[in-house]
Amino acid sequence: MVVDREDLDGVGANGVEWILAEVLAGVLRVEVERVPADSHFFDDLGADSMVMAKFCARIRKQPNLPSVSIKDIYEHPSIRGLASALASSGSTHAEPAPAPVEAAPASTRQYVLCGALQVLILLGYALLAALAIERGIDWISAGGSLIEDYLRMALVGGAGFLGLCALPIVAKWALVGRWRPQRIRVWSLAYVRFWTVKTLVSLSPLVLFAGSPLYVLYLRALGARVGRGVVIFSRHAPVCTDLLTIGDNTVIRKDTYLNCYRAAAGWIQTGAITMGRDVFVGEKAVLDIETSLGDGAQLGHASSLHAGQAVPDGQHWHGSPAQPTKADYRAVEPADCGTARRAAYAFSQLASMLLLYVPLAFGAIDLLFAGVPQFAALIDPQTLAFTSWMFYATALVTSLVLFFGSALVGLLVVVTVPRVLNLAIKPGKVYRLYGIHFALHRMIARLTNRKFFIELLGDSSYIVGYLRGLGYRLAPVVQTGANFGKQVKHETPYLVSVGVGTVIADGLSIVNAEFSSTSFRVSRVSIGARNFLGNDIVYPAQGRTGENCLLGTKVLVPIDGHTREGVGLLGSPSFEIPRTVERDSRFHHLASGEGLPRRLAAKNGHNARTIGWFLLSRWCYTFVLTLIGLWTMDFYDSWGALAIALFSVFSLLFGVGYFALVERAATGFRGTAPTSCSIYQLDCWRRERFLKMTGHMHRALNGTPLKNVAWRLLGVRLGRRLFDDGCTMAEKDMVTIGDDCTFNAGSSIQCHSLEDFALKSDRITIGSGCTIGIGALVHYGVTMGDNAVLAPDSFLMKGEEMPPHARWGGNPAREMRDHVVSSRIRRDDNATVVTSATR
Repeated sequence: MVVDREDLDGVGANGVEWILAEVLAGVLRVEVERVPADSHFFDDLGADSMVMAKFCARIRKQPNLPSVSIKDIYEHPSIRGLASALASSGSTHAEPAPAPVEAAPASTRQYVLCGALQVLILLGYALLAALAIERGIDWISAGGSLIEDYLRMALVGGAGFLGLCALPIVAKWALVGRWRPQRIRVWSLAYVRFWTVKTLVSLSPLVLFAGSPLYVLYLRALGARVGRGVVIFSRHAPVCTDLLTIGDNTVIRKDTYLNCYRAAAGWIQTGAITMGRDVFVGEKAVLDIETSLGDGAQLGHASSLHAGQAVPDGQHWHGSPAQPTKADYRAVEPADCGTARRAAYAFSQLASMLLLYVPLAFGAIDLLFAGVPQFAALIDPQTLAFTSWMFYATALVTSLVLFFGSALVGLLVVVTVPRVLNLAIKPGKVYRLYGIHFALHRMIARLTNRKFFIELLGDSSYIVGYLRGLGYRLAPVVQTGANFGKQVKHETPYLVSVGVGTVIADGLSIVNAEFSSTSFRVSRVSIGARNFLGNDIVYPAQGRTGENCLLGTKVLVPIDGHTREGVGLLGSPSFEIPRTVERDSRFHHLASGEGLPRRLAAKNGHNARTIGWFLLSRWCYTFVLTLIGLWTMDFYDSWGALAIALFSVFSLLFGVGYFALVERAATGFRGTAPTSCSIYQLDCWRRERFLKMTGHMHRALNGTPLKNVAWRLLGVRLGRRLFDDGCTMAEKDMVTIGDDCTFNAGSSIQCHSLEDFALKSDRITIGSGCTIGIGALVHYGVTMGDNAVLAPDSFLMKGEEMPPHARWGGNPAREMRDHVVSSRIRRDDNATVVTSATR
């Protein structure tokens, strides 16, 4: 908070204390006399973070007082301490904010025209792919011997793979040329070119090769300046690649955003991201445009650089926005790994893809149709098989075998094969990259991070058995019925230990492998007993937390200093808060005592039925897709490529409508509502069922009006012309969004939270013209005023109220002050001169 003594003129210290006490008394609904100046907000007055968020919002409306953030509350947890901080000019300060972007709302005509062009492009892409598939099938069918069939399959598959890899590169150079710093108006014709390139780049199969030298070659072909020995594990592919510079031997961990563009107030703004030599960027970091890291610099896990921030050579920074730290995130020494080794690894990946996996896939399909008479009848040009009841019986049996058979085989594979592979990898030993040990480690990570099983069993007692089967060390287990959420991932499951009584919400990423540009090492991660971990947490092997800790949503887990025990941690960088408060503990009695076994059994029964409904809904989806696929084959002889193109289009449209129906049916078509209940009460179990039934939005819909149609089908109260570049929402019908809002990639709107054996949820209201930055999270009970801006990687905590036209950022988010050091003249896509501020 920025404090000027003029703000307090005429008020005085006692007057400030009286105003603060009066406001807090109003929030707590007590007499002012019951709010002593020295009383602790949480320990003595029984407030919680939601209450204090409302207190901060009311303070911001006071004309004689400066802004107060939730972090200020935790740092000064009494009326007297907070008043003293307000009176001490310069004792705290707001984060710097970039200059505001002039809003550029498009007309409805532009919005509709852009959407129509995007639909045509998607249809054209589907038809082009269908034509290629048709030609490939016809050529393979003309083969004779087994060897000839194999060679034809390999050639067709290789040509298709290389074509999919080359298309984004060709499209980028043909439609854009070289990217440059500029502004592109959303929903304009220039935006259509941008969106086309962005979609093709992000959907390229080479994105699946993140961590491989092939991925680096792909980025170079797109125009990025990437040095030698660079390792990039993030699958969030950069889009404006000509503006990306990465020096030699730099390591970028997974889930990091370095898009080289951002969306704000109806504009796409492109800008440079520059990294020097030997840079380390941690997991789930966000780099905004116009940021840089010098030679040997480090950016920690769950951290971000806001526009204009620059990390000097050799310095270590972390936090959101990042600030200097002494913590060292580079935990493994280098090894010998030359160019020849990298080239051999890339070649082996290509060879296995083109000579093994692709022919096997073609061969399995050919064997299916050649060996099963019912399928052979489908491609008989003399009959229309879909008029026969055998057609639908075949679809039924096929979908059952495909869905449940693949699930059972997949379960068997993930609990056995990785264990055998893991015998070759020793904890603590340093291995060179791009050798057999690296390949085995990557295969273990891929096999054991299957999202289907985590989503199926998460938020229930059954997830514990599955994770123990994977290799997690969880014994002894105190079953809570919610030990893990439905989003958990790791590098290796065999080096994860979780203490007794610990509860983990969604989005935990366990970092138990360390990488340099030439080597890697796996290490054990131990999470203490009786902990509670909130959403979206990156927990590294060096994490310095012990027992009985609360780790808040998006917290930066400390890796240096003393071991934290018996406290709560919040924010990035993290600071200590109370482990629990009186209002948060009102459901604790339901989590213990003689009645717990009965309540747990009731929860397990409800969760088991939810798992059954989940399997049924996914199988029904598979059944209909199988029907559409069989119809395609039945019409293939007469319609050819058009039948294949229609299959892809109908599959996408059906998926959107089907999962909208499933989500609504999960609540009995009554929708969701604000609640505060124990995890052992029926309201929580019903919400768990709803959250398990939610579907996934196809990435091709991002940045198109089609996604807004899908949001409305799912219940979002949505205004006009939302630009959504990849936002996720849980309880859609509890979200209200105004006109002309801008949501960036990786942002999240979450109307619920699991908090120490309690589920809490409330509505979220986002006014017109608002912008939510890359990777930012908006929590429940939040109100954003019109034209408010939330910076990248920020955490807008529960109950916060952002005033209209405010600019907030950080974790937890608070008001950001204007700080313009220099201006750079840029030209937008229409050659109009614009000015943008940089630090």
